[in-house]
Amino acid sequence: MTSRLSLLLILSCWLAMGTAPLVLAEGELLAFAVVSEVPKDKARVPAKVSVHDTVSQMKLLASETILNNLIWKKLEICHAMKLEGYKVAEGFQVVTVHVIDASMLPMSLQSFAGDCLIKKAIEIAPMVD
Repeated sequence: MTSRLSLLLILSCWLAMGTAPLVLAEGELLAFAVVSEVPKDKARVPAKVSVHDTVSQMKLLASETILNNLIWKKLEICHAMKLEGYKVAEGFQVVTVHVIDASMLPMSLQSFAGDCLIKKAIEIAPMVD
């Protein structure tokens, strides 16, 4: 009987850990983004954003906390990100940001990220010599 109880406890812990990243604050959305243009203003970064697998061109709006984040200070064209925040009239208000590998993006953004990286490599490669 004890082994069944411990097995049940282990399985329930695995399930709880698997769903933990899906829990967001009320109203917050999980989004993925790829920086689509060279950011001139770090407070309003142009990007292709995927929310619920719908891709659109938006401005990523950064608060003071995000602007002071080292990740945000180093943003460049083609960077892929996992974001949490709110969709607002001006764009997407970022609450948290994580830079990720482009292969971790949803399929709806992977082709854009790949094209962006190829274009960036072609433009920068001649400057190396």
